[in-house]
Amino acid sequence: MKTIKIVKIGGNIINNEKALNSFLADFAQLEGPKVLVHGGGKLASELASQLNIPVTMIEGRRVTDTQTLDVITMVYAGKINKQIVAQLQAYNANAIGFTGADGNTIVSVKRPAKPIDYGFAGDVVKVNPELPALLINHGVTPVFCAITHDANGQLLNTNADTIASEIAIGLSAHFSTELYYCFEKPGVLTDVNNDDSVLEHINTQTYTELKANGVIFEGMIPKLDNCFHALQHHVHKVHIGNTDMVFNPTNKHTSLAL
Repeated sequence: MKTIKIVKIGGNIINNEKALNSFLADFAQLEGPKVLVHGGGKLASELASQLNIPVTMIEGRRVTDTQTLDVITMVYAGKINKQIVAQLQAYNANAIGFTGADGNTIVSVKRPAKPIDYGFAGDVVKVNPELPALLINHGVTPVFCAITHDANGQLLNTNADTIASEIAIGLSAHFSTELYYCFEKPGVLTDVNNDDSVLEHINTQTYTELKANGVIFEGMIPKLDNCFHALQHHVHKVHIGNTDMVFNPTNKHTSLAL
């Protein structure tokens, strides 16, 4: 079974044109099947401000009302996604952009309004990997943005980490899947102010202990929850760190195991 790399990048790359182009140049040269998943960066918030659309965040997550959904669709599925696809083409990597609605690849349900109403936020219920797998086997690289659909005509804003995890799970029926979560730090740290304090290996037992001791907290918890969810559903390997780990596996980063 072929090995595929599913790589998720966030705002620290998307918000920096030079860093994004450098990453895409390396990603295009990455041998073997691959998928890229990206978030939205700060561009959606900037455009919303320009349009006098309030940006509301609760516990670090965006509240997606009708106007905000319009903005993120334009930014995520439009400007950012197509710029990434175009740049990959320039680097001789044949790529195609996806939302979850394209090819009916990712179906979600609107998150319940209680206890917190996040508006048009989607929770993934099904991935249909056949079309991406077909394209991948023909040398095409899918590029997914953080938008899904409910199969009834409604687009939904969906966490990009979750999309990456669910795509990796879906593709595990066709490939040996390796999932890479790239962010600004070299891995999960025991001290957020010390980049040398990387935890190189975390399993379910140590994860529970690290949470109980307050070493892992806030935004890192949902990211790691996605990691272990993937491992529990046939994803072969999961890694967290900066983009260097994707191209240089010996670089220090965090590897997850059950």
